[in-house]
Amino acid sequence: MLRTNTCGELRAEHTGSRVTLCGWVQKIRELGGMTFIDLRDRYGITQLVFNMDIDAELCNRARELGREFVLSIEGEVKTRSNKNPEMETGDVEILVEKLVVLNASKVPPFTIENETDGGEEIRMKYRYLDLRREVQKNNLILRHKVLQETRKFLSDEGFLEIETPFLINSTPEGARDFIVPSRTNEHQFYALPQSPQTFKQLLMVGGFDKYFQIVRCFRDEDLRADRQPEFTQIDCEMTFVQQEDVLNIFGNLVKHLFKQIKNIDIPEFEIISHADALSNYGTDKPDMRFDMKLIELTKLVSGKGFNIFDDAEKVAGIVVKGCASYSRKQTDELIEFVTRPQIGAKGLIFAKWEEDGNFKSSVDKFFNSDDLAQWANAMGAEKGDLMLIVAGDTTVVQRALSELRLEMGNRLELRKPDDFKPLFVVDFPLFRWSEEEKRWDPLHHPFTSPKEEDLDKLDDDPGAINANAYDLVINGIEIAGGSIRIHKRDIQEKIFKAIGLSEEEAKEKFGFLMDAFEYGAPPHGGIAFGFDRIVALFGGTESIREYIAFPKNNAGRDVMIDAPGKVSQDQLDELGLSLKK
Repeated sequence: MLRTNTCGELRAEHTGSRVTLCGWVQKIRELGGMTFIDLRDRYGITQLVFNMDIDAELCNRARELGREFVLSIEGEVKTRSNKNPEMETGDVEILVEKLVVLNASKVPPFTIENETDGGEEIRMKYRYLDLRREVQKNNLILRHKVLQETRKFLSDEGFLEIETPFLINSTPEGARDFIVPSRTNEHQFYALPQSPQTFKQLLMVGGFDKYFQIVRCFRDEDLRADRQPEFTQIDCEMTFVQQEDVLNIFGNLVKHLFKQIKNIDIPEFEIISHADALSNYGTDKPDMRFDMKLIELTKLVSGKGFNIFDDAEKVAGIVVKGCASYSRKQTDELIEFVTRPQIGAKGLIFAKWEEDGNFKSSVDKFFNSDDLAQWANAMGAEKGDLMLIVAGDTTVVQRALSELRLEMGNRLELRKPDDFKPLFVVDFPLFRWSEEEKRWDPLHHPFTSPKEEDLDKLDDDPGAINANAYDLVINGIEIAGGSIRIHKRDIQEKIFKAIGLSEEEAKEKFGFLMDAFEYGAPPHGGIAFGFDRIVALFGGTESIREYIAFPKNNAGRDVMIDAPGKVSQDQLDELGLSLKK
């Protein structure tokens, strides 16, 4: 080894020792005849000292160095006269006797410190430099810890880690596939997997009753803070289980991770139905750290000659405790918030129950104090509270109030970053109607089993079927999703028929799976966690990019290696492809 110690391990007990350190120059400071260099590696920072009175030539050489030069130094560990309690190595320094420049460095395009002056795009272009920052180092260390604890828990529970193929057939799983042409099979294509779904089901048919894989998956979809074109899943499947079994064991996995990573004891998970989640919170991934439920008001407020309410499919609202003192400017901000195009509400009605007992609203022309008192009673409001109400189509009202609820949670600091409230959402609809394609689409994927009591609705009422599916939600973020799977051919064929796949298409795409179901396929179910999202949750940020070593930007590009890029015509000719002009 070129070093005897790392830059993060020397302490007072090492005083007098001779050491060799290697690392990067973080800072250089000149004070009279002394030169100080902070030497950094991934373990920490150690202060180096060069003394002009002891070795002028060596001290002058040190002053010629620049940031991010790579050094090897030898010297003696000394006690610092001016100790730095904010550094783990702050009690000691190295009086340098030998200096070797292992490599010089150009001036970095941004400061390599936690509070950097580099914007996201330039940091992604020079990601290898960004990774030297302590905050990025800690993010990847956190990712490693979550990875190892996940493997440990699942292995201890008897799960086998088994790899599945990356080059597969294209399948309808809800997002666009990345397509890979085959050179040896001209005009035929592989797809990169959106998940290992069918393969893990085949592993259950093969008798491997507990499977997991921490696996790369690929989806060609529009990006946002919690999405990347390639991402990592904790993919799991079990044989001879029901929904309760899956929720128990993977709830325990989540508890284990919180305990080991955050030293937090998570209580038993709440379980709510999909219908209740929409009704009470306006979303199927509610943030349960605070209350502020949606209250149905349609029947109470209609028929009063106020067309906005009378013509609405749904009228509902939320109560914001202690905010009746909101000014006109503040309520205008909330109106602007819900009428943004991405939310789509046509407006926002507010009513205040002021501390003096009077009511004031934005619809006083249509509703008197007695009416507003009825609203307050129905909504559970008290003196000093603000009632915020939206009217319109059900989906618009739910979306608007869900987003408004989160906005008020942020404003009132109710969404505490150190508070975690996981829950399972169950009883999803099996299908959703695609108006564009005039057919049913699976809400999750076409391998999800219907609830047993709904099987008789497959032929004539697919919209009324509930799925044997479940999502894990933590603080408003969907962390995992899964289901009990179909394991009988006749039911799988009916699902394919319901989503518009002909017998020929079903056989072409999934004949292997349906054939397997005829050879003693056991009941099975599983779940897949968004691994990047879990790590980001533990790290306390929304963006998963900060926890991926080499992420893509918002346009799906790797700006560091400039990918995707062009290929030569010779490569295309080998694949039997041509580029359209």
